[in-house]
Amino acid sequence: MTEVPAPSTIEAVEVSPGSGPLARPWYVSALLAVCAVTLLLAGAWGFARLRSPYPFYGTAYTPAREASAFQGTDHQGRPYAFVPGQGGKTTALFFGFTHCPNICPLSLAYLDKVRRALPPEQRRQFEVVMVSVDPERDTPARLGAYVTYFGEARGVNVPDLAKVARAYGVGYQKAEVRGADDYQINHTTATYLIDARGRLRVLWDYTQLPQVERVLRDVQYVLEHPAS
Repeated sequence: MTEVPAPSTIEAVEVSPGSGPLARPWYVSALLAVCAVTLLLAGAWGFARLRSPYPFYGTAYTPAREASAFQGTDHQGRPYAFVPGQGGKTTALFFGFTHCPNICPLSLAYLDKVRRALPPEQRRQFEVVMVSVDPERDTPARLGAYVTYFGEARGVNVPDLAKVARAYGVGYQKAEVRGADDYQINHTTATYLIDARGRLRVLWDYTQLPQVERVLRDVQYVLEHPAS
């Protein structure tokens, strides 16, 4: 006689063939994905703020680094030595030339608007310097007429231009050469902001300079918070 097993007292749960654990609702997965992206972005923002606590409009040097000194002749024909931060000055420095059709005039004009928008005390501590990348044509007289037309910038010729340009990461090259005195120069369009302790703090591309109020805020922050 064959023994018959007793019936189980536990109810069986019907499981479809091939089924696994119960699926998570789609909206839960979407919510988790949004939370993960938010945390990632918040972490990136926090890291950037730790590196540069102030939200500069321009591109911040993090950390700030020492700016290079140089010597030359200014637009009045006098010997000129640029010592970053000397006299507690904050300097907006860029490289250009007087035959420039658009970038250099715009840079000078907007930087002078920034200078004039500063309160008198801060204005005395801020200067604009243009280093010529075309010393063959930019005589002191021509530089003087050019920079003073746009405000109170200083124009400078330097004998070791290639060395100074390399120190600031600036490139320049003759272009559209039609003759010995008929050419243009392609060059880096950045303006470098150097604080009262001689440190590079921010750079702006010339396309950013028309936003005068935002550039002004960068300048005022650097005037009030030189690098340690």
